[in-house]
Amino acid sequence: MRSIWTDQRKKEIWLEVEILAAEAIHHQGLISQEDLQQIKNKAAFSIERCDELEATLHHDVIAFTTNVSENVGEPANKWIHFGLTSSDILDTTFAVQLKESAAILLQDLETLRATIAGKAREHRRTPMIGRSHGIHAEPLTFGLKMALMYDEFGRGIQRLKASAQQAAVGKISGAVGTHAHLNPDVEHYICQKLGIQASPIATQVIQRDIHADFMNTLALIAASIERWSTEFRHLQRTEVLEAEEYFSKGQKGSSAMPHKRNPITGERLTGLARVIRGNALAAMENIALWHERDISHSSVERIIFPDSCTLLDYMLHKLNQLVAGLIVYPENMQRNMKLTLGMWHSQTVMLELVKKGLTREAAYAIVQRNAMETWKARHDGTLDADFKDQLLSDPDIAHLLTRHELDTICNLDFHLRFIDQKFKALGIDP
Repeated sequence: MRSIWTDQRKKEIWLEVEILAAEAIHHQGLISQEDLQQIKNKAAFSIERCDELEATLHHDVIAFTTNVSENVGEPANKWIHFGLTSSDILDTTFAVQLKESAAILLQDLETLRATIAGKAREHRRTPMIGRSHGIHAEPLTFGLKMALMYDEFGRGIQRLKASAQQAAVGKISGAVGTHAHLNPDVEHYICQKLGIQASPIATQVIQRDIHADFMNTLALIAASIERWSTEFRHLQRTEVLEAEEYFSKGQKGSSAMPHKRNPITGERLTGLARVIRGNALAAMENIALWHERDISHSSVERIIFPDSCTLLDYMLHKLNQLVAGLIVYPENMQRNMKLTLGMWHSQTVMLELVKKGLTREAAYAIVQRNAMETWKARHDGTLDADFKDQLLSDPDIAHLLTRHELDTICNLDFHLRFIDQKFKALGIDP
């Protein structure tokens, strides 16, 4: 990823655009075959010479074209940058760089999803408690949790494909986008050769809402990385410990406390997501330019796009490593499910009472009353406290539900009977 955004690579694309422009103009009969061949044979640049020229010229594109012209020599060098403006080169090159970066990020996402799918299959039927507001709710499986992650990054792939296609657009339309000095055929020729689309209309620059959309997509993917990093960090808390980042031999968690095994990768990813979100805001600030162009966006983009593409590439690699090495503790999941003494059956019992003829309000009140008694027993330290026993001790329930009926509906299979259907819908094969 870094190589895409180096000064060397950027100027290589600049040179390709200049040569393609000469080819296109030759096809229109303006440049002779001899001059075109001289340009193709001799067009070159050096970073050192460009830097030397820019120190005086204070203009990177003019420094570049001057260096190329020096190398091409007369008479063909008069056609270098003919009819072009700087942004023709800059924005068209930018499109190529975004396209190449997106290809790497898409591969990262596909690799990550394959790792997630493997973890989902492995734990398809590993039961655990689901939580809302951080409080025990109803059971699911760790495989379902990972299937949700798989689905979320699938949307990331769809968004990135769409925004990358939109961003892969160049322009060779001159100082205010009118094609005054080079007709649109030149633009289409160059963009086609580079594997990007020609902008249907532009000013001196491609409109920056396109690039803001690309950056917002990176920020959304980073937000998904943060969402799952936070999830795994919560699951690693000592009081929970249902899953844990891999802790390698010789690794140390704390300079002060030798016992610590900290979720450092998840924390790192959480922090880095904030950087990309901040960059997305900067990209949106770039949309409002003066008239047909100013350069307030340029200095911003030279930082935020290389940094964000490189950073997201790194983050996706680290998240893939985290998921691949994630240690899952099914026995702790079972232990934690028992903490609420079966109260996660409350909705099931309430709905069964509705089926028996009670209003929802009446059924809710009865079940809640018994849940509160169970909570009280739990906090009082009653070791044999059990929600089902509490329910059956209530005459309002006992005359409607038997122990056998409660046992039939209050079990894991009842909650998890549609798992295979969900996996099939997501395309996660057994």
